[in-house]
Amino acid sequence: MRLDKFLKVSRLIKRRTLAKEVTDAGRVTLNGRVAKPGSEVKVGDVLEIGFGSRQIKVEILLIKESVRAEEAADLYKAIE
Repeated sequence: MRLDKFLKVSRLIKRRTLAKEVTDAGRVTLNGRVAKPGSEVKVGDVLEIGFGSRQIKVEILLIKESVRAEEAADLYKAIE
């Protein structure tokens, strides 16, 4: 699955266009490397997302095309 779509489906970022803008700005790393919106994500990958002064680090546990809002947090696990 594309990184920008995963960010939207997992609700780490609300909209796919915003997810694309954030990744284009270089504020998302995938396994320690700066990621592009079209980067493929897999189970076990580690994402770091910079939101201003906050950093979020998560591990991908599950990939689904669509989930309900209550189940979105099941797709990843916060690290640190």
